[in-house]
Amino acid sequence: MSEDEKLLKEAKKLPWEERLTHKNWKVRNDGNIDLAALCDSITDPKDPRLREIGSFFKKAVSDSNAPVQEKALDALIAYLRAADADIGRYAKEICDAVVAKCLTGRPKTVEKAQTVFLLWVELEAADVFLEAMEKAIKNKVAKAVVPAIDVMFQAVSEFGTKVVPPKKILKMLPELFDHQDQNVRASSKGLTLELCRWIGKDPVKSILFEKMRDTMKKELEAELANVVGSPKPTRKIRSEQDKEIEQEGISEVAGPGPAEETVASGPQEIDEYELVDPVDILAPLEKSGFWDGVKATKWSERRDAVSELGKLASAKRIAPGDFSEVCRTLKKLITDVNIAVAAEAVQAIGNLARGLRKDFSGGSRLLLPTLLEKLKEKKPVMADALTQSLQAMHKSGCISLVDVTEDVKSATKNKVPLVRSLTLNWVTYCIETSSKAAVLKLHKDYVPICMECLNDGTPDVRDAAFSALAAVAKLVGMRPLERSLEKLDEVRRKKLSEMIGTGSGQVPVAVTTAGSSQPPVGGSGVSTSEAGENGFVKKSAASMLSGKRPLQPIQNAKKTVPSRSGAGKKAEGTGQSKVLATVETSEDIEPGDMSLEEIEGRVGSIFQADVIGNLKSAAWKERLEAITSVKETVEGLSDLDQKAEILVRLLCALPGWGEKNVQVQQKVIEVITHIVSTVSKFPKRCVVLCILGVSERVSDIKTRGHAMKCLTAFCEAVGPSFVFDRLFKIMKEHKNPKVLSEGLLWMATAVEDFGVSHIKLKDVIDFCKDVGLQSSTAATRNSTIKLIGILHKFVGPDIKGFLVDVKPALLSTLDAEYEKNPFEGSVAAPKKTIKCLDSASVLSGSGSDCLPREDISGKITPNLIKNLGSSDWKVRLESIESVNKILEEANKRIQPTGTVDLFGALRARLFDTNKNLVTTTLTTIGNIASAMGPAVDKSSKGILSDILKCLGDNKKLMRESTIKTLDTWVIVVQLDKMVPYIILALSDAKLGADGRKDLFDWLARQLTKLNDQPDIVQLLKPTASALLDKSVDVRKAAESSLVEIIRVSGHEMVTKGLKDLQGPALNAVLERQRSAGVPQEINEAVRMSTSSIGTRQGSKSVKPIVHASGDRQSSRAGTRTRGNQPKFTKQAAAVAAQDLAVQGQALFNLKDSNKEDRERLVPRKHKFEEPRPEQIQEIENDIMRYFREDLHRRLLSPDFKKQVDGLEMLQKAIPSHGKEMVEIVDILMRWTVLRFCESNTTCLLKVLEFLPELFEALKNEGYTITECEASIFLPCLIEKLGHNIEKVREKIRELAKLTTCIYPTSKLFTFILEGLRSKNNRTRIESVDLLGFMIDRYGIEISGPTKALQAVAALTTERDGEIRKAALNTLATAYKILGEDIWRFVGKLTDAQKSMLDDKFKWKAREMDKRKEGKPGEARASLRRSVRDNGLEIAEQSGEVLLRPTTAPALSSVRVSNGHFEASVDSHMLTVSQVLAAGPADWNEALDIIAYGSPEQAVEGMKLVCHELSQAANDAESTAMDDLVKDSDRLVLSLSAKVAKTFNLSLAGASSRACKYVLNTLMQTFQIKKLAHGVKEGTLNILITELLLWLLDERVPLMDDGSQLLKALNVLMLKILENAERTSAFGVLIYLLRPLDPSRWPSPASEDVLVARSQKFSDLVVKCLIKLTKVLQNTIFEVDLDRLLQSIHVYLQELGMEEIRRRAGADDKPLRMVKTVLHELVKLCGTAIKGHLSMVPIDLEPQPIILAYIDLNLQTLAAARMLAPSGAVGQSHWGDSCANSASPAVHSADAQLKQELGAVFKKIGDKQTCTIGLYELYRITQLYPQVDIFSQLQNASEAFRTYIRDGLAQMEKNAAAGRTPSSVPISTPPPVSPSLSSPKLAPPSPLNAKLQTNKLENIIPNIRACPENADGYGGPTSVATDQFDSRKLSHMRTRDERDENNVVSGGETKLNNVAPLGTLDAIRERMKSIQAAAAAGNIESVPLMSYSNGSLPAFSRNFASQPAESLCPEMLPQSGGVPAMDEKALSGLQARVERLKYGVIEPL
Repeated sequence: MSEDEKLLKEAKKLPWEERLTHKNWKVRNDGNIDLAALCDSITDPKDPRLREIGSFFKKAVSDSNAPVQEKALDALIAYLRAADADIGRYAKEICDAVVAKCLTGRPKTVEKAQTVFLLWVELEAADVFLEAMEKAIKNKVAKAVVPAIDVMFQAVSEFGTKVVPPKKILKMLPELFDHQDQNVRASSKGLTLELCRWIGKDPVKSILFEKMRDTMKKELEAELANVVGSPKPTRKIRSEQDKEIEQEGISEVAGPGPAEETVASGPQEIDEYELVDPVDILAPLEKSGFWDGVKATKWSERRDAVSELGKLASAKRIAPGDFSEVCRTLKKLITDVNIAVAAEAVQAIGNLARGLRKDFSGGSRLLLPTLLEKLKEKKPVMADALTQSLQAMHKSGCISLVDVTEDVKSATKNKVPLVRSLTLNWVTYCIETSSKAAVLKLHKDYVPICMECLNDGTPDVRDAAFSALAAVAKLVGMRPLERSLEKLDEVRRKKLSEMIGTGSGQVPVAVTTAGSSQPPVGGSGVSTSEAGENGFVKKSAASMLSGKRPLQPIQNAKKTVPSRSGAGKKAEGTGQSKVLATVETSEDIEPGDMSLEEIEGRVGSIFQADVIGNLKSAAWKERLEAITSVKETVEGLSDLDQKAEILVRLLCALPGWGEKNVQVQQKVIEVITHIVSTVSKFPKRCVVLCILGVSERVSDIKTRGHAMKCLTAFCEAVGPSFVFDRLFKIMKEHKNPKVLSEGLLWMATAVEDFGVSHIKLKDVIDFCKDVGLQSSTAATRNSTIKLIGILHKFVGPDIKGFLVDVKPALLSTLDAEYEKNPFEGSVAAPKKTIKCLDSASVLSGSGSDCLPREDISGKITPNLIKNLGSSDWKVRLESIESVNKILEEANKRIQPTGTVDLFGALRARLFDTNKNLVTTTLTTIGNIASAMGPAVDKSSKGILSDILKCLGDNKKLMRESTIKTLDTWVIVVQLDKMVPYIILALSDAKLGADGRKDLFDWLARQLTKLNDQPDIVQLLKPTASALLDKSVDVRKAAESSLVEIIRVSGHEMVTKGLKDLQGPALNAVLERQRSAGVPQEINEAVRMSTSSIGTRQGSKSVKPIVHASGDRQSSRAGTRTRGNQPKFTKQAAAVAAQDLAVQGQALFNLKDSNKEDRERLVPRKHKFEEPRPEQIQEIENDIMRYFREDLHRRLLSPDFKKQVDGLEMLQKAIPSHGKEMVEIVDILMRWTVLRFCESNTTCLLKVLEFLPELFEALKNEGYTITECEASIFLPCLIEKLGHNIEKVREKIRELAKLTTCIYPTSKLFTFILEGLRSKNNRTRIESVDLLGFMIDRYGIEISGPTKALQAVAALTTERDGEIRKAALNTLATAYKILGEDIWRFVGKLTDAQKSMLDDKFKWKAREMDKRKEGKPGEARASLRRSVRDNGLEIAEQSGEVLLRPTTAPALSSVRVSNGHFEASVDSHMLTVSQVLAAGPADWNEALDIIAYGSPEQAVEGMKLVCHELSQAANDAESTAMDDLVKDSDRLVLSLSAKVAKTFNLSLAGASSRACKYVLNTLMQTFQIKKLAHGVKEGTLNILITELLLWLLDERVPLMDDGSQLLKALNVLMLKILENAERTSAFGVLIYLLRPLDPSRWPSPASEDVLVARSQKFSDLVVKCLIKLTKVLQNTIFEVDLDRLLQSIHVYLQELGMEEIRRRAGADDKPLRMVKTVLHELVKLCGTAIKGHLSMVPIDLEPQPIILAYIDLNLQTLAAARMLAPSGAVGQSHWGDSCANSASPAVHSADAQLKQELGAVFKKIGDKQTCTIGLYELYRITQLYPQVDIFSQLQNASEAFRTYIRDGLAQMEKNAAAGRTPSSVPISTPPPVSPSLSSPKLAPPSPLNAKLQTNKLENIIPNIRACPENADGYGGPTSVATDQFDSRKLSHMRTRDERDENNVVSGGETKLNNVAPLGTLDAIRERMKSIQAAAAAGNIESVPLMSYSNGSLPAFSRNFASQPAESLCPEMLPQSGGVPAMDEKALSGLQARVERLKYGVIEPL
């Protein structure tokens, strides 16, 4: 092995990314090849591998090695074909890389790059593609620009402008027109021409010509003259291809009529308005002096000003703006006295309407009344301007008639007749240009207006009203006018009808939808190439300028779908035809140019040089010799497929079609014919190269035979449709008449050879009519007649309907030709076949199905339908004749569209009192059926049943007419679809003996024409019954029918059908069978089986009758003799041999099994429904797919014994194939359901023997059946509990009880409840008994007592005594458990029911007393008392509760993962806790049930909780609320745990009731602020996390009431943010900004999805923080700033500076939010923020990050003058900040107080801090009442003093009411006098010192040690853990600030009595406690200080009282040892002590 091979082998082990970026180019090359192979192997567009490898291509296509780059492009092409639009995320980077590196490479590289771009367009990334092209055309190298233009040209021509928006391309073109390279300019002109073909010449010219040089304009003008035709896309985007594949197999009912062809070939309408950029005209209008001009006194100045507006408004698109003032001005100018000014104003309005469109709707509404009023002007200038402007306003969408009804109504009542008439004319125009839907909305308003105007005295007004009504009728029909027309006299009604009738020819034009306009006749546009085998065939944009564009193919573009489309792959897995999976890519049918030199170069290896030279020779003998040599060489080639095209091109060039020598011509045609016949696939472009020359050779008698043979070979290769389409164009335009006549003769032979299924019959007939029969040459006419005669042989007489307008002489000739070629129908089979038959080749069905049908819905008017029901029989008769006339006009070929009402009207005529009309109606219905074809079955809505009722008429003529109609119907619809109607008719008693006899006779005649129709067996029962009819004629007719039924259905099907017969009818049929030759033993077996079924006995003695693979022909082939016996034996031996051959294979083939996919198709239902036929077919398909052949043959056999054998094989396989059966258990259950639905008892008993063994195996495997499997099997099992055979019933009963081993009882309960609603009484009885068993075995809690017992109690009113007895027994069982509590759950009962239950309960109590079982409900009550008194732990220890509710919340269910138990729990050992059953008795029990009960049980507890909360909230004086606050944290913690459980249960299919109760209870809890404040921070973390996760879960909207649940979650979250304790809320949300653990998400997901989810979660947390931060100014007194700053500090420290810098560059939202919160705090507190850093170790080295941010914010705010700093900012170390201060250390008390008041007054003067300032001032007045604050305000204004006085009074009221300052808003303060002093730097004052001292003195006595990290947010960092103890100290500040009145011990304290060392002493004591704890080794064992009252601080109590198991792992204390925070905490406190020594404390 060489080194390279070793390297490549080793490299294959590397990941893809390393292989594709390897330094060795061979490794990269090999990697790209393997990557392409991988992409080719992927069949699912959603394959996750496609997402993984998408990012590799950006680098791969940029490879510097050219071969590697090409392979990378190949891999990219394979990738794009395998993927779907979901990979669009990679489009931009890949397209940019291809533009940068691939457009300047090798030609092959460029071509592949263009392929890549087109595939991106196909994947709906057209915008990205055009952005890349914008970059490509700016390349300095012209070589790279031309391919970019070419690929844009190709994208437009293939996909059309609907996919590739032309607007961006039009913006690129001006730059390209001026390019210095001529190739670029030529390509840009070609691209422009292509755009003209798609969007029209005028839009392109108007946009581009103004930016173009004159020379370029002239060149383009010359080229534009050649642009004709109507292009259409030849390639579709991927999503459309998928839809097309799904619909391709469905054959259309009607042929392609003219309307469909028009729509298909119509050009795309693109509004020029959308292509241009809007122009702003308001600014230029302002500069033009418009406003001054319109106010001028001279009319000429006013006219000029308005004219300037008109010029500006003439822009094609005007930018929206405020035109209200312009409109008001124009409204005045319309009424200007000078007509010229007024006309200019009206024209300007029209221009504005065209330029602004809908943005001018407001102005239009304003101006319309004035414009309508102005219609009285008679001058042509004004009248024309008004008409044009009004029409422009409607056409542009400014005005809708619906909106201006009142304006129009006023105008039609104008006193000037001209206004009225012109208004109505305008209304008519608007109606005619509106859509049908719009007119349907407005006709109710406008028809009365027009009807009123019909009475006008002016003829013009009346005529205008008539025109408007006619316009309405033409669009929406006569129905809206019917009621109004009844009021008109006969003359006016007739006139209106005439107006509508004369315009009827134009109605279809008005009604047709947009895009259905006819293309120009004879226009052949430039054809666009289709995708070839590699997805792209290069086509240059410059080729548009060559003048030799290829012909547009006349045939419709085929539906082309890439072979790798996703829908095609899906079709492979279904039962659809494999044709869909192998649809070929479309082929380029237009040959490209190739020079002779290139051709000679490519064939040089095939032929010698002298052969090519001789082909060019002037001597014909040399040419003949050369062509003979060519023929011999070609016949000897083995690889002709690859060289076919180049050989054809050679022959077309040398000797070419201009060859004069006949022998050479013959040889050339022979070579071409050989090539066509030999190659496997002959390209269509080669046919295009040859067909003109070959068709010309047909005219020469010497070469005619060769040429016709060649054309026939073309048809075999590519299909006759393509050849015919090409020949039509050639023959029509050719000057030689022989080409036409001989070509038609060849077409006749081709139709005979290939039939009509592969040609466009309509095109052939039209060509014959328009060209062939119109020719002046007799030979041509004769050839045409012969062709039509051949068509008649295949199509039939229907072809005559398309030739009715031919001259009579020709018609007689055609009739003679028809006689020579009679219609053969299906007998006329094609003689030749097509080699390469693709899905688009079959253009029509056989026979007349391919003839087009006409849509007659427009002719079936409401008036016609009404007349069919007229009271006048003559009118009815005329209407029926009108229907026949419509059919004649449609050539008796109609579509079903719009015929439903017609059939309804004709159905009524079948019961007409006039019998002549009934016969006429029957004839008409037959004609309609014949004209409509098979679609009549669906469109007629069961009219056949009414036709058959006509056979009950006594008149023979009526019955004969009915039989004729049936004859017509059966030809069209086929007899098998008529069978259900015939059965109903035969069972109808009203059908007399004559009718029954005629029907049986008709039936016998029809059956004689049929063979092998099993469905006819349905007629067996009614026919057998008729054998016993009283009438002899009926019996004879029935007997003849029965013989035919037996013959057609086959004895096998008849034998099956005999099961429904009994008595004499059965004997009669058996007798006929015996006479037909059925063996005696079969008849005996049938008799025995049917009798055994009839008597409900076992069928063990029945011998097998029907064999699975029996030969149906042998069963019908006359008398069966003994000689036939070995046939069955031989067949059985063959089957046995097959079984033996597969014995070595695995029993189950689970390789491709995907249970999840199968389960997705199964509907989840609890009610049993019989399997539908398609479901049965799916079961059979699955069994054949996954089961071994011998097993599935037995299971699917109709013989029950074979089924029993299959079950025995499965039983034997259970012990060894348990795991495999888990995978296919759903299939087994579906199969057993089928057996349950059958009536064979033997097989059913075997199934009931097999299922328990299967369930036991599933139990041993630890498997529980899924919801899907349960919904398959359990509804059927419950329904069959009521089986009529006792033995079967017992087994099903035991099986149902056994089901609890593999399915949770709580879920099984819902299926049993459905059984209580069954129609089968026995099923209901068994269901009730089963329910009683489950209650007795598993407890009443299996699904909540209320739902169960109410349903059972309702059955005590049933008439059936057995049901009542079973219901009472079950209720007695429940009474045993519940005791007297049962009355709470049985619902409302009548007195009789109560009496019955009372007696039954007393009997049950006596029985329990006899058995010494205690009293009813006693055990449950004692258990509840035990739980309430001793707690759940003791109850568990005592054995009364076996499962802890905390580990198993839902006692009846066990957690399941992928169908297997995670915890193995024996269901027989579960004893359900009785305390949860009857609901809570008090508050504590309710909390227990919420915490430990199932979701359904917890609802009862939540009801009581909500009741208690509402009562406590309403009773303000009660102390109940204080008691509830103690349990608020426990309540919220329990509810938090229930959120996930209830939502998961709802997602599994349960009701969302529990979810709603949980959210409602949480909402009621958090609506009460006291309760919300009682929730601990850890609990709040759990709750908020859970709510946010479910808010983001994408499954919630799909739940029942999903939108309501989302709304409730959102509102609850807002309420939590509003009322929860602010500090805790801030802390939780800042903590949640960290990355979330993936396991917290409710549903698993991939890594990409988790990243997206985490981003959404962070965004939601940020939104919550924004809500809290917005109101921080008003709520800052509720926030513990020390704790909040600590949370921010921990977050920043965890990130670290490096991460913060990185995130800042990436604009990280969480980090930005934390910075925002910190900025807001600094802004509100100023430099006082430094006094709240008690929990931050400020003396750490390096300094905490938060300090730098605080400094930065202080500097920024101070610079912006938003802050008055009271200390130095930006110092290097915070611990030395006070020492470096320039302020004196000690000041007098008065000076300190004055400075403090100055700072407070400054805050009051600021609007943002006025509330805080007033609050601080109020605190100062409370502490020091002797201080006169108003003496400091002598220089302030009176308003400012009044504001302070009122503010202090308001603060005093707030304090008395216990409210915070934010509760009542304070008005904005008035300006302060500038003379008021406010020093910038305020030294520490005694006042501030006292505030700090009082706060600390109030806190410190209540502090003791708390466990470390108890707030739950410590996390892994040391900073959070270190500062825990100091965190507790600051936590009390919030409470202290709320109760500030209790802090102050007295108001008379003197200032000089307060020493700032109180704070110093407190901190020293704190330091001593920390040092003592560190020395002892356990900080928790040493109290911080002695406690005077022994009470815990609030924060400590919160976590001390919380149970350990309820906290998150992060919230639990550390295992032990000294916390790592001591040294840092001590250093921080020492720094604070040093500051206190110098008396420096930052002011608040």
